[in-house]
Amino acid sequence: MADQDKKYMRVALKLARRGIGSVEPNPPVGAIIVKANQIIGRGWHEEFGGAHAEVNAIRDCKTLGVNPRRAAMYVTLEPCSHHAKTPPCTDAIIAAKLAKVTVAAIDPSEHANGKGVKQLRKAGIQVQTGVCEMQARLLNAPFIKFAATGKCWVILKWAQSIDGKLAWAGTGPRSQWVSNELSRKDVHKLRRRASGILVGINTVLADDPLLTARPGKVEQATRIVLDSRLRLPLSCKLLRTAKKAPVLVVTTRQTVRTNPKIAEKITQKGAELLACPDTQGRCNIDFLLDKLSKRGIAQLLVEGGPTVIASFLKEQLADEICVYIAPKILGPQGSVDIAKPMAELAEAVGLHYVDTKRFGDDVRLTGISKKALAEILICS
Repeated sequence: MADQDKKYMRVALKLARRGIGSVEPNPPVGAIIVKANQIIGRGWHEEFGGAHAEVNAIRDCKTLGVNPRRAAMYVTLEPCSHHAKTPPCTDAIIAAKLAKVTVAAIDPSEHANGKGVKQLRKAGIQVQTGVCEMQARLLNAPFIKFAATGKCWVILKWAQSIDGKLAWAGTGPRSQWVSNELSRKDVHKLRRRASGILVGINTVLADDPLLTARPGKVEQATRIVLDSRLRLPLSCKLLRTAKKAPVLVVTTRQTVRTNPKIAEKITQKGAELLACPDTQGRCNIDFLLDKLSKRGIAQLLVEGGPTVIASFLKEQLADEICVYIAPKILGPQGSVDIAKPMAELAEAVGLHYVDTKRFGDDVRLTGISKKALAEILICS
């Protein structure tokens, strides 16, 4: 594998990241076209339902007045060869008469999985695969897992002070947030990735959140509340906006049987009710994730408090963890300690491919779990 191939693929990977938060549930993909050692076209998948990266790169060549004939394309994911919301990218590549296509990772979807590569080769185009493959798999980890296994990618997110407190003590306006405004803006990018956003009932009772991505996107994620005893206030923001963006209230079958009138009032507000098997008085998370996956929720963002977060970690259901750490030691002025429920974990949780980024004075730490990493490597 030539160093030059890696250099060009890294450019395509950087372009692909521009689509994160706009293309889901499709994967973010980037592509460049190179001729005579010059990049003559750049493209990425910009929005769900729009032209794919390969087509945009070919169009970019034409915009610049350069003929891509006999040029080489570098693309981060196998070009599609089927008709969906857009025509096959393989058709566009063949029509442009490219000489070579270098692919970072194969698309494990049933309609792809090597079919695009096979079609290009059949047309006489030289195809190389596996350049910067791990980077491409990490970039598309949620898509790859869902495409190969049908199971959603679970992201646990929280913001904390240095001493592990998630909130200021007492009640107050939004100025009492632990993290800063830049961090909170970044959270909305996370929300735009997800097709489901989950919190526990205690978060709703304490904060009355809206759980929408702002600025808004065409289709808001399903807002999910774990509420084993149906304590959700009928006047909360979630129910007041249930007819504008979907709300799913997750409870237990026993609670529905014993509180049918409350259940009916919640559904009359426009929310959907999902009754799970009872697991020691709590909702069965494995059952819930299976149901969410079957609904097509490819990425689930969990924004719950310590108890909800710890429950996902105990069951080893987290794929990605995202923590915003504010440079504050709240001491007695802080509340909601993340460390207490974590102390009940059976073993330590290690993260891989850890990335840190600053938002003002806040630091965001992200990484993927060992189980998620294994799935990314296996899926092909």
